[in-house]
Amino acid sequence: MNVTYNKLDNVNGEITVTLEEKDYADKVEKQLKEISKHRPEPGFRPGKTPMGMLRKKYGEAVKYDVINKEIGDAVFNYIREENLPVLGNPVPVKNDDFNLADKDFTFKFRVGLAPEIDTHVNKDLHVPYYEIEVTDEMINKEDEQFRKRFGKQVSGETVEPNALVKGVITELDENGQPKAEGIVVENGILAPAYFKDKEQAALFDGKKVGETVVFNPAKTCDGNEAELSSMLNIDKDQTAEHHGDFSMEIKDVIVVEPAALDQEYFDNLFGKDKVHNEEEYRKALKEMIANALQNDSFYRFTIDAKDDIIKAVGEVELPDEVLKDYLVQTNQELNSENVNEAFAGMRKQLEWDLISSAIARQFEIKVEEEDLMNLARNSVRQQFAQYGMTNVPEENLNQYAREMLKDEKVRRRMLDQTLEFKVFNTIRDNVTLDNKTVSVAEFQALFAPAAEETPAE
Repeated sequence: MNVTYNKLDNVNGEITVTLEEKDYADKVEKQLKEISKHRPEPGFRPGKTPMGMLRKKYGEAVKYDVINKEIGDAVFNYIREENLPVLGNPVPVKNDDFNLADKDFTFKFRVGLAPEIDTHVNKDLHVPYYEIEVTDEMINKEDEQFRKRFGKQVSGETVEPNALVKGVITELDENGQPKAEGIVVENGILAPAYFKDKEQAALFDGKKVGETVVFNPAKTCDGNEAELSSMLNIDKDQTAEHHGDFSMEIKDVIVVEPAALDQEYFDNLFGKDKVHNEEEYRKALKEMIANALQNDSFYRFTIDAKDDIIKAVGEVELPDEVLKDYLVQTNQELNSENVNEAFAGMRKQLEWDLISSAIARQFEIKVEEEDLMNLARNSVRQQFAQYGMTNVPEENLNQYAREMLKDEKVRRRMLDQTLEFKVFNTIRDNVTLDNKTVSVAEFQALFAPAAEETPAE
């Protein structure tokens, strides 16, 4: 067997494989013998079928399969051994002269090559990096949210936002009086903050224990049968009969008393003995907010860095025709009529993928197992944080992270995420950052669509 390669231009090449009879004949005979062992012919014991009969019945099919495998292995082994930067898969060149009865064969394959790319990732490249200012207002808001989360429910006198209201719910007639044989819920509980109709919720604002509120239960939930039956303690099929007004005599108001700024609260939020007083507490809150905002800053940096690098690199030369052929062969919904549109839609992403890979090679970026564990741990930590659990022991995080990485789909996704993160971290370390401190409003404005220019009159 002989394999040769001809580079046609910067991004296209051709692999030629010449196969002689001696390269495949023995393998054809071996497969025919295997067929004889496992697929006996009538009148013959397994392994005793005459080879002439086997060649006549199965010879062409076996020869085709063997040649196909030999050629495929030769092409991919050559690509691997020569380290050719092939994009997609090799595309066979059509051969109208192919005849299975021949003894020797020559096959050609077109290959698309990844272009050599100057990434321009160096200190000459300037990329903006936005630091978001942490204000006292942001600290106060975070303080309020955490103290409510760690607070406790107590009885209050006035209905506040997010309060639970307890009392007697009574159905009224058209005159606003208690309805004869109407519904009476002695131990009714309402959460006005969750009413779908905000006008109904507003009826309870500022009301005190002992006062009575007239409201419409059906309007609070858009007539939802499940919610209405739960509120009025009736069956779902009865709810349609009770869409009128009700009164509620308020017996109790349950409100959240914010957690006190004491050591128990500090330990619950930040870990034991990490914070000891209000000054340290506000400083820790500021650091927590700043760390969270760093993720936003880094995300914005990835957008700007990608745009600036793409502009610096310019249009990337690609083996368009080979890639289009590959797309048609691997996607049933694509053909010669619609492949151009499909390819145009994915070209920009392919260009960036090639640039990103070039950056990874330039700086020898690799993803290690510990990198995957770090990402998995952070993912688990964020999931716990959603439930207010901000101080999960490290051994528990490690256990959940290892279980997460056992899923191959999750592992592959995290591998891609980790590589992308390391690429952008490397970019940040090797370009010149134009640092800018901005407010939250100014930062959010960076994501607003660019205003369309008004044509000059």
